[in-house]
Amino acid sequence: MAQWTSAVGAAQLARLLGSQQDRPAGPGTRRPPAYRALADGVRLLVLEGRVPVAARLPAERELALALSVSRTTVAAAYEALRGEGFLESRRGAGSWTAVPAGNPVPARGLEPLPPEALGSMIDLGCAALPAPEPWLTRAVQGALEELPPYAHTHGDYPAGLPALRAMIADRYTQRGIATMPEQIMVTTGAMGAIDAICHLFGGRGERIAVESPSYANILQLMREAGARLVPVAMAEGLTGWDLDRWRQVLREAAPRIAYVVADFHNPTGALADDDQRRRLVDAARSAGTVLVADETMSELWLDEDVEMPRPVCAFDPAGSTVITVGSASKAFWAGMRIGWVRAAPDVIRSLVAARAYADLGTPVLEQLAVNWLFGTGGWEEAVELRRAQARQNRDELVDAVRRELPGWEFEVPRGGLTLWVRTGGLSGSRLAEAGERVGVRVPSGPRFGVDGAFEGYVRLPFTVGGAVAEEAAVRLAAAARIVETGGTSGGEAPRTFVA
Repeated sequence: MAQWTSAVGAAQLARLLGSQQDRPAGPGTRRPPAYRALADGVRLLVLEGRVPVAARLPAERELALALSVSRTTVAAAYEALRGEGFLESRRGAGSWTAVPAGNPVPARGLEPLPPEALGSMIDLGCAALPAPEPWLTRAVQGALEELPPYAHTHGDYPAGLPALRAMIADRYTQRGIATMPEQIMVTTGAMGAIDAICHLFGGRGERIAVESPSYANILQLMREAGARLVPVAMAEGLTGWDLDRWRQVLREAAPRIAYVVADFHNPTGALADDDQRRRLVDAARSAGTVLVADETMSELWLDEDVEMPRPVCAFDPAGSTVITVGSASKAFWAGMRIGWVRAAPDVIRSLVAARAYADLGTPVLEQLAVNWLFGTGGWEEAVELRRAQARQNRDELVDAVRRELPGWEFEVPRGGLTLWVRTGGLSGSRLAEAGERVGVRVPSGPRFGVDGAFEGYVRLPFTVGGAVAEEAAVRLAAAARIVETGGTSGGEAPRTFVA
């Protein structure tokens, strides 16, 4: 019986391998043999999750033709992968990808690093900061005081606690977008909100237009829901969105959903202006596409002179096109898994009805905590603390990277939590692998793209500052040296680091 569960064609594998571009070899730099380079490329694709585990690879002859190399080269690469535990084979069944015993199964998303690994590993994988105390403790204490009446109920509120729905609606109204509680559903984080929207509107095989690059975990969520992702390239630098390209994609591909992060885009940090938002809503309306606006970063402006544009939903007064997703996770704390959806009442009713087959509702105590923050002014004070910490981290990380890696290029965003960095021609996937060996965890660019895009990038979040930021840059520079010299093993052992 074959052990593979999917297959990767020769042309597809050749295309994925071709996306792994390293900078040209300098004088005296030794290139690995062709078979070794091929084996390393396949291994990186497996570690990145771009080639699934248990995927059948092409026959040696087919791949050799697609890559224009000898069959001997492919055979030697497959043998090397088998020896390292990344390939298994059986006569008559072919060869399929695997991971060595003890290695985690790779994913395209960004999973948190286990706390026990933080002593020796600097985690730049997740864009999340510690809780802004004392506001977390105060919010939980306030929630406990409000809990007794709810404890006498069944505790399931599929649309969210009425008090919190009303509070969120009032906050939109204060921003100039008249909103009723019936237009709000509370969810388990923004991921829960987008998952519900994708299942309601997407369906397996439906097209979803996404920014390119976009948030890795959302892309993975959509892939697992069976969506066909249609990437739309961002404009150059931090200038935002290429609206001519968006209008063309929406018109020609007719996606059921389009997903955008218009407020300090993840990962680039770009901020869409009013005109871009208006034109994007108009294009979606003309194409009959549901526009999902993720505004989880909307309160994280870091420079004092930033003038925030109007929310995307402000350009859709009838509520027929835009669905807005918000969350407490980025602006307050990732451990506060409270998100929400703002949409037309009939959309909210459909989302609530569908939720009965998913999680039934969001934890009551956490909803009460967020409601306490909104109602007491604690939210504003906590978010100001979050901005101050992110601003300081951003400036210190930028200084450290510029000092240790002067060849890397980026624009400093004026808000959000992430820095999108061009790595001077080095492979982001290889940097990520080398980083693990020297004690810094960094997500490579392809995690934020579709089908191998952005190999020459990494994302650096503003989650560390001071001495930790400096040490992270030193370790990234060490990883870069490993990649530049074609190192395939060894490397400096990570030092235990205590902030």
